[in-house]
Amino acid sequence: MYCNACGTRLPEDANVCHQCGRPVGASRRVRRVLERPRQGRKIAGVCLGIAQYLDLDVTLVRILAVLTIFLGAGGLIAYVVGWILIPEEQFPPVTAAPPAPPGTNG
Repeated sequence: MYCNACGTRLPEDANVCHQCGRPVGASRRVRRVLERPRQGRKIAGVCLGIAQYLDLDVTLVRILAVLTIFLGAGGLIAYVVGWILIPEEQFPPVTAAPPAPPGTNG
């Protein structure tokens, strides 16, 4: 079995790719939530949230958003409505290393 995201060869009983961390196989049915992430966004995170929800490249969603804004298809109104209606991510992912246990300073 191979990971569809990165192409890494995986054992048949794998639930998650050990290379990129994406779910594989039957565990792919993870409940997705439409929310605006706190990290990686440019303006309000609407395009990034939609891209993650639909499992698309965020650049594609951003290009489509800009095109709809400039072509007069109501893109700006849709973006503002998304900004208001799509909730912000509740708990941002932890990026800092956990603190060292006491007494290990040397």
